[in-house]
Amino acid sequence: MQETGTRINIPPPSVNRTEIVFTGEKEQLAQAVARIKKIYEEKANSFTVSSVAAPSWLHRFIIGKKGQNLAKITQQMPKVHIEFTEGEDKITLEGPTEDVNVAQEQIEGMVKDLINRMDYVEINIDHKFHRHLIGKSGANINRIKDQYKVSVRIPPDSEKSNLIRIEGDPQGVQQAKRELLELASRLENERTKDLIIEQRFHRTIIGQKGERIREIRDKFPEVIINFPDPAQKSDIVQLRGPKNEVEKCTKYMQKMVADLVENSYSISVPIFKQFHKNIIGKGGANIKKIREESNTKIDLPAENSNSETIIITGKRANCEAARSRILSIQKDLANIAEVEVSIPAKLHNSLIGTKGRLIRSIMEECGGVHIHFPVEGSGSDTVVIRGPSSDVEKAKKQLLHLAEEKQTKSFTVDIRAKPEYHKFLIGKGGGKIRKVRDSTGARVIFPAAEDKDQDLITIIGKEDAVREAQKELEALIQNLDNVVEDSMLVDPKHHRHFVIRRGQVLREIAEEYGGVMVSFPRSGTQSDKVTLKGAKDCVEAAKKRIQEIIEDLEAQVTLECAIPQKFHRSVMGPKGSRIQQITRDFSVQIKFPDREENAVHSTEPVVQENGDEAGEGREAKDCDPGSPRRCDIIIISGRKEKCEAAKEALEALVPVTIEVEVPFDLHRYVIGQKGSGIRKMMDEFEVNIHVPAPELQSDIIAITGLAANLDRAKAGLLERVKELQAEQEDRALRSFKLSVTVDPKYHPKIIGRKGAVITQIRLEHDVNILNLEEEYLADVVDSEALQVYMKPPAHEEAKAPSRGFVVRDAPWTASSSEKAPDMSSSEEFPSFGAQVAPKTLPWGPKR
Repeated sequence: MQETGTRINIPPPSVNRTEIVFTGEKEQLAQAVARIKKIYEEKANSFTVSSVAAPSWLHRFIIGKKGQNLAKITQQMPKVHIEFTEGEDKITLEGPTEDVNVAQEQIEGMVKDLINRMDYVEINIDHKFHRHLIGKSGANINRIKDQYKVSVRIPPDSEKSNLIRIEGDPQGVQQAKRELLELASRLENERTKDLIIEQRFHRTIIGQKGERIREIRDKFPEVIINFPDPAQKSDIVQLRGPKNEVEKCTKYMQKMVADLVENSYSISVPIFKQFHKNIIGKGGANIKKIREESNTKIDLPAENSNSETIIITGKRANCEAARSRILSIQKDLANIAEVEVSIPAKLHNSLIGTKGRLIRSIMEECGGVHIHFPVEGSGSDTVVIRGPSSDVEKAKKQLLHLAEEKQTKSFTVDIRAKPEYHKFLIGKGGGKIRKVRDSTGARVIFPAAEDKDQDLITIIGKEDAVREAQKELEALIQNLDNVVEDSMLVDPKHHRHFVIRRGQVLREIAEEYGGVMVSFPRSGTQSDKVTLKGAKDCVEAAKKRIQEIIEDLEAQVTLECAIPQKFHRSVMGPKGSRIQQITRDFSVQIKFPDREENAVHSTEPVVQENGDEAGEGREAKDCDPGSPRRCDIIIISGRKEKCEAAKEALEALVPVTIEVEVPFDLHRYVIGQKGSGIRKMMDEFEVNIHVPAPELQSDIIAITGLAANLDRAKAGLLERVKELQAEQEDRALRSFKLSVTVDPKYHPKIIGRKGAVITQIRLEHDVNILNLEEEYLADVVDSEALQVYMKPPAHEEAKAPSRGFVVRDAPWTASSSEKAPDMSSSEEFPSFGAQVAPKTLPWGPKR
């Protein structure tokens, strides 16, 4: 256009027109048209459109993985455009003629090569089996692709087509085809079976980290075993696979379940909480032994749990045996009484109450006794009550009274009250509810922590008694529902005590007094007004409690208790349990000092350094030699009298060491085999016993522990010493020896057949008989006599006499001669007789 001064309009590719429009003067137009024709002719002669015949299924192999094969061609000839049309058996090429020709030649070579070495096959498999052929996350089909180096094209589910196409190396295609058809055949013959197994056994069958179910799957590899999700609460376990294998697996798993059922008999044994540690034993030794010997599973409640019940699981007979052993341990440890009460079996369920609420209320009211009803359906009328004698009698009286009421006429009423009111209705130590019971004769049962309905309160008894108790309780509840707001004055200096630890004191007050809300003013306001909101009686009781706390705070003192730091851990007890008990018992606060490692172990005097100023970080330097160190001081805060009592309790926890004189020669017997004797005493008396090293040959044994335990431990150790001394004296008496000469020819008669005679003499007179000299000589004579009858091997009889085994310059030769020793001579080679096996001889072990 610049050259000719004309305007040229070329239609865009999207418009189906071939005309080019020229606008301008006549001469210029002719010049422009001639110029355009020349360009067209040049381009037309150099641009070619061509195609290559190639089956559509080969297109992706020609393209290659991520277009790698095609990229090699396009990189060499970037002006060539190569186009593949899906479903068409051709490839289109566009570009400069020379480049297109080269590219076409290369693609034709690739197509020829692929046709020669590749194949495809199409197989029909019901589309319902396709997902099984693919496998989980494509695992199965990916394995087949990788193994046989083929491509497997499975139609999507939406098409519901049965046609599967396999492409690749001819041999691989046939192998993949065969495997897929075999798998489809198995799937067609496959059977699915639902096995009913209680969900409680599922985890056991699966095993820890799936170990047990892996063994089953290895045993039946063709069977797929599917367990339901635990959230479904389903008992159905699905087995899928070849019919015969599914049947075998079903029988195997049914037998396993039968064994589990037999071994899943369960017994609940109530044992008083304080005896659980004795049943467990040191390091779990006792409970481990009971488990192993009874072949049962024994589960104890957690240490911080309120539950006293021990669960025993296993075969019925084994569970009964384990229960007897556990109960005998409890009986040996405490003055536990056991009585049997005869109550008709038809009344048992009503006495136990819904979810055991009624019987639980009796057990709690009577000091936590244990009441054991016979197994339902056994027909037995015997109810067993265990516990301290006085509590057992009390529970027996209440149980019989309740049974009498049930037999005559029993009436039940349910009332509702907010859970936060329950403690207030029960009263401190159960005082309020006991008053209602005593005045009406009805029993009131509150929900346990595990009950779903926490509002429900049940009243049981004769109708008139129940109605009266209902009236009293509803009046109390109505009064609690009457919400009032009140206030009281509390000095701001005491506010922190109530709100620290996220308001723990206020939470305890709310819990104790019917959920009353106590609001302290914000810090920094210096207000002394405290607001209380809740039921009138609860508010009054809470105000009284807050006033008591304030009086305690105002009367609070701080005492120092000096205990060497090395004893602090022992004083605290396991997880601080002893200190927690003291703080609860005496309502005090106890603060231990920060640990100073050097102060605990160092015994060297502190030396003053140059430049130190008096009083600056030198407490240990300035103190008198006898004064306690800062790291030994325990701070006790609370009322004066309670602090003093707490101090005494702390000091009583300091381990004390006493020395006991025990003859050195008895120490190894005190220790016992592998330390069993001394370990038993330490466990029994809760002390540490230190026996001096043998090289010291000291007669002093040290006992360390709480003062309360030392006397018992010392008495126990001295008692053991007496036993050992008595055994020692007995051994000395038994060491008397008497020699009797008896002609050896009579020995067999004295010994008797298989040692029967000599054994009888030993047992009857409690002595040991063994003539070692006679036995040794007899063995020598027997050995030499046997050598006469020893015949040499046949092949040696024909040979000339051998000179024997020659050793040159041997110590037994006077000179370096080659004379061999005479091995047949008893003088040069004496016989030592047969080896004696003392433990198997009938006349007793060698002393």
